[in-house]
Amino acid sequence: MKVYLDIVRKVLETGEIKTTRQGKDAYTIAGEKFEHDMADGYPLLTTKKVPWRLVASELEFFIKGITDKKWLQDRNNHIWDEWANPQKAPYGHDQSTQERMMNERDLGAIYGYQWRHFNYPYQSYDTDYTGNGYDQLQKVVDTLKSNPNDRRMIVSAWNPLMLDHMALPPCHYGFQVTVIKGRLNLLWNQRSVDIMLGLPFNIASYALLLHLLAKESGYQEGKLIGFLADIHLFLNHIDGAKEQLIRDPNKYKLPQIKTENFKSIFDWQYTDSQIIGYESYPTIKFEIAI
Repeated sequence: MKVYLDIVRKVLETGEIKTTRQGKDAYTIAGEKFEHDMADGYPLLTTKKVPWRLVASELEFFIKGITDKKWLQDRNNHIWDEWANPQKAPYGHDQSTQERMMNERDLGAIYGYQWRHFNYPYQSYDTDYTGNGYDQLQKVVDTLKSNPNDRRMIVSAWNPLMLDHMALPPCHYGFQVTVIKGRLNLLWNQRSVDIMLGLPFNIASYALLLHLLAKESGYQEGKLIGFLADIHLFLNHIDGAKEQLIRDPNKYKLPQIKTENFKSIFDWQYTDSQIIGYESYPTIKFEIAI
């Protein structure tokens, strides 16, 4: 997608070097908008290979409100391995601290917990929270079916009262759904944007959520829009970014997404959805900043 590459190019050309929490400097800009029409295809980058299976399984993890990273590991998804509930394994950069974080399976009151059990006192990954807290996602689904013109279909993962119980304060901290002329649009807000590793993942994840909400409600898939705040490109990602920028975004068509046996977004499993016709340039390796 050219719109993604344009943002990468802008960060490289105009970004200011800024120190980060991870101890790695990054070129940084403030404020950009990502926009894609789902009628043009599923927005999985073609200028590098994006691991869609990891995107989809993480989204199922969020939708179900799970906070046990072993659920992901059992599905060979290791994107949350290095993080942990700070109440059980406080954040730090030294080796012994990172080992404790790696070995702790509880992620705390992260994204999916806030989506499904907002503000309910958090205990542990193995606590049954059924029916407790405010189920924001269920409210959005109910409103889509009863009052699709509503402008209050919003889900927030940002809960200031519970930030110290989260493995990572939410980077993409909220999303809104709106229906216009029979098309369901999803708009998300992101405070912190790792443009080379995180943003391609975020785009694909919210596109999948849009797809599922459209199937749930019967509307056509509309626009996916991201409001991006602190957009950064780590200095050790520069070579990979330049490599991606010389690749032709028009060489491969965007794929399509297909979901079978759909009954409800709450019963959906990531294996129910498939990406059809995905072709891309090879993977570009980027070191993750913790």
